[in-house]
Amino acid sequence: MAETLRITRKEFSGFFASPAAFLFLGAFLAVTLFIVFWVETFFARNLADVRPLFHWMPVLLIFLVASLTMRAWSEERRSGTLESLLTSPVAPWQLVFGKFFAGLALVAVALLLTLPLPITVAELGPLDWGPVFGGYVAALFLAAAYVAIGLYMSARTDNPIVALILTVVVCGLFYLLGSPTLTTLFGGPVGHLLALIGSGSRFESITRGVLDLRDLYYYLSIVGVFLALNLFALERLRWAGNPTTARHRLWFLLVGLTVANFVAANLWLDQITWARADMTRGHIYSLSGATRRYLGELQEPLLIRGYFSAKTHPLLAPLVPQVKDLLEEYAVAAKGHVRVEFVDPHDDPQLAEQAAAKYAIKPVPFQVANRYQSSVVSSYFDILIAYGDQYQVLNYRDLVEVKARGEGDLEVGLKNPEYAITRSIRKVLNAYQAGGSPFETLRKPVHFEGYMSPDARLPQQLVALRKELDAVLAELKQESGGKFTAHFQDPDADGGNLAKTLKHDYGFSPQVASLLDPQPFWFYMLLKYNGQTIQVPLPAQLNRAALKRSLEAALQRLAPGFLKTVAVVKPAAYGPHAQRYSELSDALSANTRLEDTDLKNGRVPDDADLLLLLAPDALDEKQIFAVDQFLMQGGSVVLASSPFSIEVTDSLSAHRHSSGLEKWLKHNGISIGETMVLDPQDASLPVPVRRNLGGLPINEIRMLPYPHFPDIRAAGLNANNAITASLGQITLNWVSPIVLDDKPNKERKVTPLLRSSPGSWLSGDLNLVPDYRVWPKTGFKPGAKRGAQLLAVAVEGRFDSYFKGAESPLAKQPDKVAPAKTDSKTVNTDAKADETSPAEAPPPITNVINRSPESSRIILVASDTFADDAVLNLASEGLGTRYTRPLDFLQNAIDWSLEDRGLLGIRSRAQFARTLLPMDRSTQMFWEYLNYALALLGLLAVGLVRTWARRNAQRRYRLILAEV
Repeated sequence: MAETLRITRKEFSGFFASPAAFLFLGAFLAVTLFIVFWVETFFARNLADVRPLFHWMPVLLIFLVASLTMRAWSEERRSGTLESLLTSPVAPWQLVFGKFFAGLALVAVALLLTLPLPITVAELGPLDWGPVFGGYVAALFLAAAYVAIGLYMSARTDNPIVALILTVVVCGLFYLLGSPTLTTLFGGPVGHLLALIGSGSRFESITRGVLDLRDLYYYLSIVGVFLALNLFALERLRWAGNPTTARHRLWFLLVGLTVANFVAANLWLDQITWARADMTRGHIYSLSGATRRYLGELQEPLLIRGYFSAKTHPLLAPLVPQVKDLLEEYAVAAKGHVRVEFVDPHDDPQLAEQAAAKYAIKPVPFQVANRYQSSVVSSYFDILIAYGDQYQVLNYRDLVEVKARGEGDLEVGLKNPEYAITRSIRKVLNAYQAGGSPFETLRKPVHFEGYMSPDARLPQQLVALRKELDAVLAELKQESGGKFTAHFQDPDADGGNLAKTLKHDYGFSPQVASLLDPQPFWFYMLLKYNGQTIQVPLPAQLNRAALKRSLEAALQRLAPGFLKTVAVVKPAAYGPHAQRYSELSDALSANTRLEDTDLKNGRVPDDADLLLLLAPDALDEKQIFAVDQFLMQGGSVVLASSPFSIEVTDSLSAHRHSSGLEKWLKHNGISIGETMVLDPQDASLPVPVRRNLGGLPINEIRMLPYPHFPDIRAAGLNANNAITASLGQITLNWVSPIVLDDKPNKERKVTPLLRSSPGSWLSGDLNLVPDYRVWPKTGFKPGAKRGAQLLAVAVEGRFDSYFKGAESPLAKQPDKVAPAKTDSKTVNTDAKADETSPAEAPPPITNVINRSPESSRIILVASDTFADDAVLNLASEGLGTRYTRPLDFLQNAIDWSLEDRGLLGIRSRAQFARTLLPMDRSTQMFWEYLNYALALLGLLAVGLVRTWARRNAQRRYRLILAEV
């Protein structure tokens, strides 16, 4: 090995004996940076990754390695020194490995000089270093394969130019075999085989951040094959012209067996799928524990069928193998409960008819165009997930994200396929279980606690309901199979000790039927399971059916696998500029059941697990009471509210308004400032700019900084909370500051979620139109007082009711108004209303729960336009892709509040969550030129090190001569 290292040092030094090595390295760096910043338009992509660096690396390394290895053996043969080397006491394999390691070391130096680029990206955004490390590992292994090929081609000729051409041709052939052009052209098994042989497809797999033993060994097998051929070529030169002997035939046999074994090992390793390491942040290419947990809940066989066409759009073709590999991992993780199959409906008309008729799966026409022709190809890119009689279909819109990088230039990649697939599995599992009993998924017994007064003290309508309750509980006991118990207590029976405990723990207090019947009584219901306590609300309709629905809804909240219900309060969608939340509804309905409500009856729907208020406006006392009592029952309230209402039309306008919740929030220790936060770390606003083009005035859209859109990232996101830890970045719009109560409360935990940058300021100006002529950098006058502002907060723990000690608004009798005479019949529009007419309806049972349990939560975002369709479209125009960060935030908040951490954990693994810091063109040019300067300094450093090493070697040589 010592001889090999000496040869490596000698060859490595020989590269720098002439300026050629510096020219090659300089050209490689210049071309690489030019491709990253200009060809791949790095800043226009707005992604904090270095994929453009490694996208062209296989092609660039072909020419770099070919130029470095072309003289390795050919120059020895041309100058006549090869015979001396082969007859020296150094073994031929030491010569081969010495030249190989020297060439690989030089490529490593070239790759090392590109390191300032990912460091720069890390300064501009949250870079995931896993794919970066994988990219450099892939580049080294690919370079090793190319160096081995280059050495063999150099040994076959005495002309360096011929060696260079041969190396480029052979390395280029390996790259082209796995290119999407050829794999798409052949498709099917042939295309898959070509992808396995090609060096480029393997390279892309590693640059994702996944080190797979099969990919690494593929490159090592190329190295082994061509180094063996190189050694054999040198041996043939040693006995060239001599008659063939047994030793020569033995060499043929040994080299043939070596090459065959290197190739055969690839076929054997192709069956091994577990030998891989996911180095990405969040392990986005490995099945999560949540996915494995959902697969563990399967009791029936689950079918996952992929519908993929052999001939599809060239941008979708590379994604098909990735999806197939992921689906195969589902089959392995499910341990026999999942059957995965792949079909091409184009090959089977009967299968295509079944897919269209039963599952509404049809081919999607894609336009394919090149410089010579344009055509349309209809292809499938769908996944069917079926469980029992339930099924879900994912199409390419659910799985693929398309990002515009420029005019006519698209970047296509997978969104987060595991999240989409696992979400669908959970939906079919929930739908299948919804037809059954919640006790099937409950592992431990559920205990019912009823705190009720004797019949003599109960109002008449509750006496009948008490008897119905016994019947419903008996049905649940029979259905549970021993998993349900019930117990009743009278809080006043033990001298009031239990009443005091209930008041302290749950805020329960005696109730009254109405002002006309002031006799107090108790009627509370709780469900306890595995340390959790849920209050069963008294239904609005005091009958058996409503009572059973209320109990079953509470049981389903405890049982895993059932869809949770989110009650949504949002503005009425009237007028062309009214706020709409269709995108939010589509996103939330994928995982939860949405139920619109206005709270005007003073109640949150009985089956609601969470209350979501979007831009509330002038809520009355009954509506506030509904919000307050839902919180007192242990519910979670997610609120997006601000003192400002924004209209997004051809212009921007704002006016002040009141949500009606200001006093309620202040009572709970939260206030919203009467100003808006402006932040110099902002997102861009599409602004029409008029300019002259050849004397013709035209309007063009420019992306200009807009401080009313704070760009929250890095320190502004709470990395220790599951709601914000995975976002990477989020933009808020026309947001107000949140002020927290200074008084500490040991019973509540306050978690700041979002903060603006330290350079932000406050403004109460209602003018939202920027003036870039007066303030070219911000569009608005910067404030004198700067500082980070709290923009979103989560508060959890025990709360005291806003109506504590006060009369329930539901108990107040409205003024009686004589009905107008009319011939028309009165129509009851409430589908859930009782059959009893209003005149005969009994008075409502009213009470105020004074204190909440520890499970209560408030999540506040101080923006009225948060997740509004118009604002999301505005942000999407600026990014060139669909902007969903506000939707992700709300979905995370809902999952966190409902303690559904499964999909929350999977969604946090999304790949496209890291964007660059907003910057103008001058800042972009600064970072670009800085990378060119660092590359030049790197070359100078290499030259200085080489000069120092040469002088040091000469000094040692003179000392040796002096001693002699």
